[in-house]
Amino acid sequence: MTQLLLQASESGESGFEADDGGGVATAPVRAVREEKQVPGGGSASEDFRMSTDVSGMIECRPGARLWGPDDEDSVWVAGIDLFLLNRGNAYDGLACLFGIRNSFGFRPVAEDRGFPDDASDGLRGDFTAYGGPEDVYGTTWLTGTELAAVDWQETDTSGTRSRASAAGADSDWGRVWSVMRILGEVHGADNVRLVVWFH
Repeated sequence: MTQLLLQASESGESGFEADDGGGVATAPVRAVREEKQVPGGGSASEDFRMSTDVSGMIECRPGARLWGPDDEDSVWVAGIDLFLLNRGNAYDGLACLFGIRNSFGFRPVAEDRGFPDDASDGLRGDFTAYGGPEDVYGTTWLTGTELAAVDWQETDTSGTRSRASAAGADSDWGRVWSVMRILGEVHGADNVRLVVWFH
């Protein structure tokens, strides 16, 4: 059976490898890689031949509304797993929000901020289950306040793709934003955040 592997090159060209079982016909193929700095030095490489998945969680900080954000009881608690809300990993959305696979040239909203030091136990458990910083990359977070300030009409470098079309209310991210806004109405937008990582 002929298997075709299409890969994008750094110049935007594509090549293929075809295997019909009796030999291999090969056209030149180059993989696109993007180096990402990781905590502690070094870098993690995104190999554009492979798919990229996003995982994460919405957290909230209920005590901050009652006692202020600096109170010892104002801790972050796990809200809802991203898996339950977002069905896709469209790369234009990952690019405009978090700078992942950003061949589009978006200005990311929240890129590579790392894992929050004050994360909830539930979030820490999930992050560890994915292997932590050794096995994931691009870990970052976005608060409800920052979400409210996003300019959804801003475009990528081509000027043809807006943030709204990539990750707005009508995209798979719309349900995530709805949950964050509802939690923000109860606890305050500064006390709601989305934490994500990639693998």
